[in-house]
Amino acid sequence: MTLTFKTSSPSSNRSTPKPFPGDDDSHFLHYRSYRAHTTTLFFVLVSLSLFVIFSLYSSPNAIYFATTRQAKPGTVTYVINVRDSSHIRRIKAEGVLWPGWEVMMIVSPEENVMPRENNYTCFYPNGEKLTAKFAVTLPFTNRTTFKCKLPGVYRHHHPIPTPILASSRSFELSPETRWPDLPLWNFVVFDTISTEHDVVLFVKGPNRGLGSNKPPGTFRCVFGEESDSAVKTTVTSSVQEVFRCPFPNVTMDYPVKIYLERVATEKEAMKVVPSVAYFSPKRRLVEPREKSLLCATTMVYNVAKYLREWVMYHATIGIQRFIIYDNGSDDELNDVVEGLKSERYDVTRVLWIWPKTQEAGFSHAAVYGNDSCTWMMYLDVDEFLFSPVWSNQSKPSDQMIRSLLPSDQSMIGQVSFKSLEFGPSNQTRHPAGGVTQGYTCRREEEQRHKSIVLLSAVEHSLYTAIHHFSLKGEYEWRVADTEEGVVNHYKYQAWREFKAKFKRRVSAYVVDWTRVSNPTSRDRTPGLGFKPIEPEGWAQKFCEVMDMRLKRLTRKWFGHPEKNGYRMAWQR
Repeated sequence: MTLTFKTSSPSSNRSTPKPFPGDDDSHFLHYRSYRAHTTTLFFVLVSLSLFVIFSLYSSPNAIYFATTRQAKPGTVTYVINVRDSSHIRRIKAEGVLWPGWEVMMIVSPEENVMPRENNYTCFYPNGEKLTAKFAVTLPFTNRTTFKCKLPGVYRHHHPIPTPILASSRSFELSPETRWPDLPLWNFVVFDTISTEHDVVLFVKGPNRGLGSNKPPGTFRCVFGEESDSAVKTTVTSSVQEVFRCPFPNVTMDYPVKIYLERVATEKEAMKVVPSVAYFSPKRRLVEPREKSLLCATTMVYNVAKYLREWVMYHATIGIQRFIIYDNGSDDELNDVVEGLKSERYDVTRVLWIWPKTQEAGFSHAAVYGNDSCTWMMYLDVDEFLFSPVWSNQSKPSDQMIRSLLPSDQSMIGQVSFKSLEFGPSNQTRHPAGGVTQGYTCRREEEQRHKSIVLLSAVEHSLYTAIHHFSLKGEYEWRVADTEEGVVNHYKYQAWREFKAKFKRRVSAYVVDWTRVSNPTSRDRTPGLGFKPIEPEGWAQKFCEVMDMRLKRLTRKWFGHPEKNGYRMAWQR
């Protein structure tokens, strides 16, 4: 918008009339009248320009900037850039109530937003307007997410209304605005992934307890939102939080919303599980690449300080590709991943933000990694695979893990290794040389196991107990002897590190540390209560056997002698 006003110029040849000696009173009065008119005109023009600028600034169309420039003698031009009111709009998005009374707003695929702008706002029925902060961009679908707080008035309200997401606080709600019920994080279809033959849904809620899987025939997959055009297919598998169903046998406009429907019975009415997931059969999850023999996957939260040691150690002994499921980390994890990639380690970070969905994430990895990996090792970043027979090796080999697996002709589809749990070992902070150097005292008895699985052998249901998968009927499961291979689990670390576990637990079927429930579970720490309070003598706990084998081996392979000891290859 341009406003142009003509005024006198200093370079003009015109001069102001002046009275001369001898002029009569009529000339003098003419001069005073001319000057008064000029002054009045000047103030009118200035007032008008200020009024226009102020009116535009006060309107819903926000002014980005205003500048003045000298266009030509006698002319001042005001240039005002005005944003079109169409930028202030409602953003189509679905909401989910997150733990901690936050609302995760997930923008619909067809929307185009600028997530780094700071003016996005959540509107509530009671008139409250709360800032919507950019959270993450979801992988594969590239959907933008925002988080906003839930007002206290709705925290004991049922149902909770879904807020309206808008691009500005200046957005005006329509009187006809509808407020659909807000889905809860523990009852929702939250993600999907496709295979060549079907679609896999990840759903929280229907199968709530461990082992309480409802029959597949009680559910159907629903493709589409409109009842007259939605397509339904049968569910072929219903285990934990994983449901599978065939593709719709019709042409549809993709991506399409996908729901899980519970079929009506004589005792129960039909019920649809809310959804924030979309399905698109043409979506490519992995770029074509040569298939790796050995991959590793894990689910993490704020493990930046541990990741380099874990990746560098396992890459050296045979893992070719790492798939890291990031459960919403807010530390420097991404920087560490990028640093490892710059050093030619094949590391992929997959954002997996859904709370308490470790089992579902591992099932997702079995599908996601199937096109690029033959065997998948499932370990946490505080777990290190180790074979006692390697102790005499002067240097590592990328064939070491391969030597623990069966031949290509074998029908063994999974090899598991028992875990040895290490205690704090008198450490009071994270060891500078890493967990393999700092924690050397452990419990005597082996605890549980972790596995390497042949992905093509995984059973159709994708069932996993985190420690192992169910296999197709023709495959066998082998548990290695401890002299052949074990997993060093650096579980009970220095207290300042261990207490971080109280913030969250990622398994769907393991209660949080702070929940007063199931105190004798093997998933709880012996002698530890329900609050992050350091037990007396923590630094000396869980110490029954001194085990220096992996410390000595990693120092030999990765240590560089220095004046005051050794510096490990993963130290920065």
